[in-house]
This record gives sequence, C-alpha cells and structure tokens, in this order.
Amino acid sequence: MRDRKREGAEQEETPEVRVTDRRRIYLDDQGEQTNTEVEQPSLKPSYVEELEARTKAAERQVQEVQSRFDQLRQQLQRETDETRQRLNRAADERAAADKGRFIASLLPVVDDLYRAIQAGEDGADRDSLLEGIKRTANSFENALANASVESVPAVGEDFNPELHEAVDTAEVDSELDGKVIEEYSRGFRIGDKLLRPARVKVGRAANQARQASE
Repeated sequence: MRDRKREGAEQEETPEVRVTDRRRIYLDDQGEQTNTEVEQPSLKPSYVEELEARTKAAERQVQEVQSRFDQLRQQLQRETDETRQRLNRAADERAAADKGRFIASLLPVVDDLYRAIQAGEDGADRDSLLEGIKRTANSFENALANASVESVPAVGEDFNPELHEAVDTAEVDSELDGKVIEEYSRGFRIGDKLLRPARVKVGRAANQARQASE
C-alpha cells in the first residue's frame, strides 16, 4: 500500500517535458524573410525611374534611327554605283558611235584616192588626175567639218605660239613683222582643243632680225 502511494507521489513530482519543433520555426522565419525581401519597395524616387525609362526609350530610338540611316546609305551607294556604271556605258557607246561615224565618213576619201591611183596607172591626163585629187581633198575636208574639226588660221595672222609652230623666219617690212607669211602644214583643232599646230614661217623686220642675230 505504501509502495503505491510512493509511486504516485514520484509521478506527481516528475516535471512534464515539452518538445518544440524548431525546424518549423526556422522555415517559417525564412519564408517571412523571403517575403520581406520580395515585397521590399524600391528606394529610388519615382522621377529617377521615369528618367531612366525615358533614357532607355531614347537609346532605342537612336538605335532605330541609326539602323535606318545605315540602310538608306547603303541603298544610296548602290544606286550611285549603278548610275555611274550606266553613265559610263552610255558614254562609251556614244564615243564608239561617234568614232564609227567619223571612220565611215572617211571611207569615200579612201575610195577617191584609189580611183586617182587607178587613173594614173591607166594613163589619165594631168587635168583629170588633178581634178580627182581636188575632189578627194574636198571629201576629206567635209569629213573633218562633220566631225567639228576646223583648220587653224595661219597666213596673214599674228604669230601665236599656242596655235603656230615657227619653223623658219624671213626678213620683211615692218608692217609684216611678227606675221605668219607662209604655211608649211596646216593646223587643226576641235573647239578650243588644239589637235596640232600649224607649221609656219614668221616675218621679222630687218632691224629686229639684226638684233636677234646679235
């Protein structure tokens, strides 16, 4: 009987042991910390965020404009190259056509020369040969005129070193000093472009000639 009472007293004196699940507390604390980090508000003022957004939008616009500009520049370069090539082809074709027409205009001259040669071999008289040569020369002159080629004025003109080549001089009266008094070969030009100068004799007054010789 006493033993039972003693066991009951011991049971009453033994303190109750409580177990706490700290893993749950740790997980709960970690979840609350994560939510706090996620829900943490931005510390930047609203006007700063707005400026950043505008800056990014402006940068995108600049990139788009630059890309469009590069495309237009490449397109313009292609069109310029194509235009240049087309103009070069047209210029070459025009030059070839002009050359062909000029050569074609000289063919009758060649025909007349061969006729003159044939006439001489057949014993034609002097007057007939001379007339044939004159016709040939006229045909040649006409071909040159059609090609815008003109002769350089010489005899009676003032000596011009840009148009004339002085190959000889002769003493003349003072009024003919510096004048072209004879032409050895004709000069030709196209517009302002000199093809070849006229080879001429230039008059020199007696006193001028003596000073030059001294």
